[in-house]
Amino acid sequence: MKVRIKWLENVAFVGESESGHALVMDGAAEGGGRNLGPRPMETVLIGTGGCTAYDVVHILRKGRAPVTDCVVDISAERADQDPKVFTKIHFHFVVTGKNLKREQVERAIHLSAEKYCSASIMLAKTAGITHDFEIREAGN
Repeated sequence: MKVRIKWLENVAFVGESESGHALVMDGAAEGGGRNLGPRPMETVLIGTGGCTAYDVVHILRKGRAPVTDCVVDISAERADQDPKVFTKIHFHFVVTGKNLKREQVERAIHLSAEKYCSASIMLAKTAGITHDFEIREAGN
C-alpha cells in the first residue's frame, strides 16, 4: 500500500491514495491552519471507524443477518505529552436491521476488534479500547 502526502500551504496537506482518492487535512487556526479539512489524528479515528464498520457489516451479511444500517460513534482521549498518542478509545455501534440477534451483532464486533480490524488492533497497542452497541429495528 502506498500513499502520498503533499503540502498545500501553512499546515494544510492533501493525502492521495494508491486507489486514486484524495483527502485534504489541515490544522486548527491556533496552529496556523485554516480549517480546510479534518486534523490528521481525526483521520486516524475516521479510518479506524471505517475499518471496523466494514468488518461488522461484512460479518453480519456473511452470516445472512438482515442488517440495513451501521453507525459507529467514536470518542477518544489522547496523552497530554508528546507524542500525543491515543490512550482511550470507545466505539459505540448502532446497528439497524430486521430482527437482528444480539449474539450476532456482539460476535461481529468482537471478531472485528480481536481478529480483523488492523487499525483498531494497531491502536490497541497504546490505547485502552472499549466497545458497546445498540440494535435498532428497521422500519417497514
